[in-house]
Amino acid sequence: MNPQQRFTLGQQLRFIIPSLLGILLFIVPLPVDGEVTIPIAVLSNALLDAIGPVIPYVMTILIALTIIGTFITKAFKPAIIMDSPFFKTLFNVTPVWFVIRIVGGIYAVMTLFQLGPEWIWSEDTGGLLLSADGLISILFCVFLFAGLLLPLLLNFGLLEFFGSILTKVMRPIFNLPGRSSIDCLASWLGDGTIGVLLTSKQYEEGFYTKREAAVIGTTFSVVSITFCLVVISTVNLSDFFFPFYLTVTFSGLVAAIILPRIPPLSRKPDTYFNDQEGKDTAETIPEGYTRVSYGYEQAVLQAKKNNSVSKFITDGMKNVLDMWMGVAPIVMAIGTTALIVAENTKFFEWIGIPFIPVLDLLQIPEAAEASKTILVGFADMFLPTIFGAGIESDMTRFIIACLSVTQLIYLSEVGGLLLGSKIPVSFWDLVVIFLQRTILTLLIIVGIAHLLF
Repeated sequence: MNPQQRFTLGQQLRFIIPSLLGILLFIVPLPVDGEVTIPIAVLSNALLDAIGPVIPYVMTILIALTIIGTFITKAFKPAIIMDSPFFKTLFNVTPVWFVIRIVGGIYAVMTLFQLGPEWIWSEDTGGLLLSADGLISILFCVFLFAGLLLPLLLNFGLLEFFGSILTKVMRPIFNLPGRSSIDCLASWLGDGTIGVLLTSKQYEEGFYTKREAAVIGTTFSVVSITFCLVVISTVNLSDFFFPFYLTVTFSGLVAAIILPRIPPLSRKPDTYFNDQEGKDTAETIPEGYTRVSYGYEQAVLQAKKNNSVSKFITDGMKNVLDMWMGVAPIVMAIGTTALIVAENTKFFEWIGIPFIPVLDLLQIPEAAEASKTILVGFADMFLPTIFGAGIESDMTRFIIACLSVTQLIYLSEVGGLLLGSKIPVSFWDLVVIFLQRTILTLLIIVGIAHLLF
């Protein structure tokens, strides 16, 4: 039977209208002030402009409340927290994560009030994260709007619809469900942090296995078009944006095909969060249906389950609190530590030395200077282009710019978010995946650069 004949117009509109709103807010690109962005980012930037100076104080308070809540939970196990799946998950963390939250809180207080050694709170370390326009402030705004409005993508059938249609593409190429295509689009056109948030929520709800969540989080939380424009401008190669972006896209796709098929990602188990049973993702099409008709039917059935405004608001606020309190302390702790190491030691310069003969072999000009930028991106995505901006060779700067985007795992942003989320990747997983992405995409980028320069 045609699915349109099975459902009333009102039931179909319950799928269509919220899903179109979700697409408009999270995926449809808009030109704003000469840049390409999405409405969620526009809303976030407007809030940042309006209350930016206040946000570091608010986030420091939230990080402090997270530490207090975790201490109370670990010490006293109050029923009000332990009987709530949401608050229990938020506060009942392992001792290692508790210590990391405490470190994040110490860094936040020291940075906010400029206490202690300057190398902790300077504008290149803690201040880069916790300032009026720093990453923590940006995440506060992004998480507020993305968290509140994420149910538009998650709860009203959009993922069921695309999951059915795009499985034929995503399964054979990436060995992933079709619904993962929405995670990629949300990251690509918006922000990698939105992709991590979307992936984590679907993993917790049983739509992705541990392997699928780890692959999507480390492979498809791609850098947005907006950031790419900033990167290529930083190395003074704006005229090369088109070949630069094509190079980044191509090398990123190759990495997305190869890396999930080798360890550590290939060794992640195909089991679900908290040993729950996986939910039907509409990958098997019953007889008498097309992929479109079956996807449409599953989408409307999903939308029918969500007819409560209060549940929409509650789910949204849980998303916001989970990211504000669960992720922000991790980003502050790990991001600040990585930046302190990058800015105040020669650690990344030393570990880049083995790359000098490799870069010489690949005939990259100024190989010694370029080697200093190869691994520093693990700390922060901007550092490679900042360190390499003074290099004279256009080709070398082009390679550095491309590599800084395709490396993807930055501890001050996506890496910190992954570690703070429920996605099952460890710190050492991220180290290995970062190195794999660096080596694989470097070879591709260098080959293209030799054709262009």
